[in-house]
Amino acid sequence: MEIKKEFSPTDLRYLKLLSKQYPNINSASTEIINLQAILNLPKGTEHFVSDIHGEYDSFNHVLKNASGVIKNQITAIFGSNMREAEKKSLATLIYYPERKLERIKKEEKDLADWYRITLNRLVKICKVLSSKYTRSKVRKALPQEFSYILEELIHEDGSGEDKQLYYQQIIETIISLDQADRFIISISNLIQRLAIDQLHVIGDVYDRGPKAAKIMDLLQNYHCVDIQWGNHDLSWMGAAAGCQALICNVVRISARYANLDTIEEDYGINLIPLATFAAEKYADDPCVDFMPKVPEGEITTKDAVFIAKMHKAISIMQFKAEGKIIQRNKDFKMEDRLLLDKIDFEKGTIMLDGNEYVLNDTNFPTVDPKDPYAFSPEEAFVMDKIKSSFVNSDKLQSHMRFLYSNGSLYKKFNSNLMFHGCMPMEEDGTLKKVKMWGKWLSGMELFDAVDRTIREAYFNKPHSERKRACMDVVWYLWCGENSPLFGKKKMATFERYFLDDKETHKEERCPYYRLRNDENVCNMILEDFGMNPENSHIINGHVPVKVVKGESPIKANGKLFVIDGGFARAYQKETGIAGYTLIYNSHGLVLVSHEPFESLEKAIDEEKDIHSSTVALQYSHERIRIMNTDIGTELKESIKELTKLLDAYQIGIIKEQK
Repeated sequence: MEIKKEFSPTDLRYLKLLSKQYPNINSASTEIINLQAILNLPKGTEHFVSDIHGEYDSFNHVLKNASGVIKNQITAIFGSNMREAEKKSLATLIYYPERKLERIKKEEKDLADWYRITLNRLVKICKVLSSKYTRSKVRKALPQEFSYILEELIHEDGSGEDKQLYYQQIIETIISLDQADRFIISISNLIQRLAIDQLHVIGDVYDRGPKAAKIMDLLQNYHCVDIQWGNHDLSWMGAAAGCQALICNVVRISARYANLDTIEEDYGINLIPLATFAAEKYADDPCVDFMPKVPEGEITTKDAVFIAKMHKAISIMQFKAEGKIIQRNKDFKMEDRLLLDKIDFEKGTIMLDGNEYVLNDTNFPTVDPKDPYAFSPEEAFVMDKIKSSFVNSDKLQSHMRFLYSNGSLYKKFNSNLMFHGCMPMEEDGTLKKVKMWGKWLSGMELFDAVDRTIREAYFNKPHSERKRACMDVVWYLWCGENSPLFGKKKMATFERYFLDDKETHKEERCPYYRLRNDENVCNMILEDFGMNPENSHIINGHVPVKVVKGESPIKANGKLFVIDGGFARAYQKETGIAGYTLIYNSHGLVLVSHEPFESLEKAIDEEKDIHSSTVALQYSHERIRIMNTDIGTELKESIKELTKLLDAYQIGIIKEQK
């Protein structure tokens, strides 16, 4: 006689809850069959990008072409049956269907024939891209207005003369009813959607470039995205939480790159009080070292001078706000960054590390030598107004909440450990222990504590002491030596503005940036995060890869990838390229480098795609299937639980329902 299976009280409670979703043997069995089948599908394509820095046009194009995935699919599907010029034209149509259709309709003589050929080609691409997904997942991705028609065209093989006539009649009817344009736009967007299953942003959406808010709008509407916070993202998150020093920092960097429109136009933050204050206090100050860093001719000289005054005013306010944080947080050990009290205002010099330096700018109209870190009454007024605008900007707060809900300090996914910056380490290659909230932490424990603190800084009760303490830590994470988001001994902002001696500008990197070239060190980090070093990788951003100087984005024998290659125009002179992206599909990892994106007009008019080159390949000997992924692990666990439920039904412990 067979012994009945036994279930613990906890098992039974869980299974009873599960039975509400699967109320009988048939429904549980059907789901097990479905999940077992999904496990054998190829894994979806993951797309990794980093350090976008407000460069919307370049980023948007890389998303649309999926770092070359779509063009590669066109080549694989049509091969020599299509001319290169036709492939380029078809790819451009998929990327920018509305704009490309406008041009084609002006140039094409036999539009009906063009529609017929193009629609068949687009359906063929859709069939190939949808083949790695379940029908249910594809159905959810279909545009509502053409969902039935697309499902018919994509999922049927069309074998047999009657079926062929049926499908061709669908296409002919689309054309005859003048619906071809709308259908092409829908199916092109669907192709973009199916080309990438998941997008990973390894930090730094914000600063330098002009359209960070537009990028955030795009990410909010993307079908599946996660973000590993970068130091510049964190600065905005802290500013949105109300940290005065980081509010100043955000405004300062925006002024430095003449991107104040992001603050004023996109987020509706009122900078008039700052502009009025700066124009009055620095009226006769040329603010030479505060002139915005923009290409010549991009803004007028008058605007540049006006922005420079705002830039200097907010910088001084930042040094004061930072000084207050340092003074009330002795455990930060950042007293060496208290610099305003080291100035000899009569001599125009400053003492740093026992050396006296001549300041290149001695106009400090708001600094009281007796209390250099106190805001003047005018500065306090400006700060209150700007802070109120930051914490009450609906759009800014919406974007920041998205960063919190879809982001984290690090992510472990499909054998990849993703984090933006660095791992605090000792010179000997061991993980550095950092004191946080009274505990000495390192590695994953430190990252988890930092992640929780960043969330507390935003979500804790307003005006509470704990919230202020957490906001101070967030500021430290922007520029502190032991921050996993900074990775340098100091941030020499003051020195770069006020001292000509470039030796004082140097910011020494932490040991991680040297040690991450060592495969054993990378393996040790992966093990600390509970990952198998034999088949796992680390993916970083943060520090631009200087390709022009021979630096490689691949470290530690392919164990670590750095994908910050210079999306930001400000970095492209020193990197020599316009960014790296990483593709991880069912065949393996592909690292891609990109040349600068010229313009949207050239991309459409001249069909100029970003020229991308495959830098490295790590192909899998066997095709990677969902069963080999993190999602596969979850599905196997679900199968295990459903099998228990099935057993419970079969032996009568849980009753079937209709």
